[in-house]
Amino acid sequence: MKQSRLSLNLILASALMHVVPVQAQESVVNLYSARHYSTDEALYADFTKSTGIKVNRVDADDAGILARLKAEGAASPADVVLLVDAARLWRAEADGLFAPVMSPTLEAAIPEHLRAAATPSGTHWFGFSTRARVIVYDKVKVKRADVDTYEKLADPSLKGKLCIRSGSHPYNLSLISAVNAHLGDQGTETWLKGLVANFAREPKGGDTDQIKGVASGECAVAVTNTYYLARILRSNKPEDQAIADKVGVVFPNQASWGTHVNIAGGAMAKNAKNRANAIKFLEYLASPGAQQYFATGNNEWPTAKGVTVANTALKAMSGGDFKSDTVPLATIGMNQVKIQQLLDRVGFK
Repeated sequence: MKQSRLSLNLILASALMHVVPVQAQESVVNLYSARHYSTDEALYADFTKSTGIKVNRVDADDAGILARLKAEGAASPADVVLLVDAARLWRAEADGLFAPVMSPTLEAAIPEHLRAAATPSGTHWFGFSTRARVIVYDKVKVKRADVDTYEKLADPSLKGKLCIRSGSHPYNLSLISAVNAHLGDQGTETWLKGLVANFAREPKGGDTDQIKGVASGECAVAVTNTYYLARILRSNKPEDQAIADKVGVVFPNQASWGTHVNIAGGAMAKNAKNRANAIKFLEYLASPGAQQYFATGNNEWPTAKGVTVANTALKAMSGGDFKSDTVPLATIGMNQVKIQQLLDRVGFK
């Protein structure tokens, strides 16, 4: 009997040695992020300070993150995914890479047109910041009224004056998809032909290159996301101040459907292991404090209702407020294949 009791005690002691105390387990959220902005470090640090949940981050571009999620499958450690384009968010949802989220907090905070269409099981992604796709122009060579709509970029009066990055870049695919929602297929194709006819050079470079092209005289009109221009406006470098002095900015279509905005958004990964933490993190991104990090850190507008922007550069370029297009970004994402086919037909590389 004593021998049996001794054996049992040894077994129990051995088992207890292999039990990890609950309090010793680390509370984490594993993040795959396409946001490569150093200012986001403060965002994540604040979340950890507020919740005790550590953020483990993997950085890559949108395409790289989606490829990694597909390759990892059910073994993926990702809990939350942050991407910087509505079309890529829609594509990931369509490919089954996200898990739906049921969150009254997020549903109340983020406007419907800035998130995925709701399903009975929840919503697959949410926009947490926006950037407007605006027109910059040479203040000496071009009148503001001549470029105050996207449609006017195709006017023959601008022949040889337009700089723009590749039509196949996600930022332009989303813009053209939004225009397509208003002009229809035939109207969009005609518009795109006008853009191609007005090129000052073949599409190349990023948005900052387009702004510099206007300032240098290479072209007179260009298209850019607002945060690229805001970086120049906030810079103390003499060369950036010289650029800011030469270019004007227009938020297009204020008298009609409004200026196109794209988003940086987030979702819970399909195979998330830390689901409660993932939802906490997504809800945190919609909080007023986190929304201000987005606005001040990377010159983006908050998406959460009731949060006002404090960024002086954004206020200066927009006049404090502007009318934005409310075509659902989920709809814009669905049109990407069709838009690429239109680009191919008109020779917009």
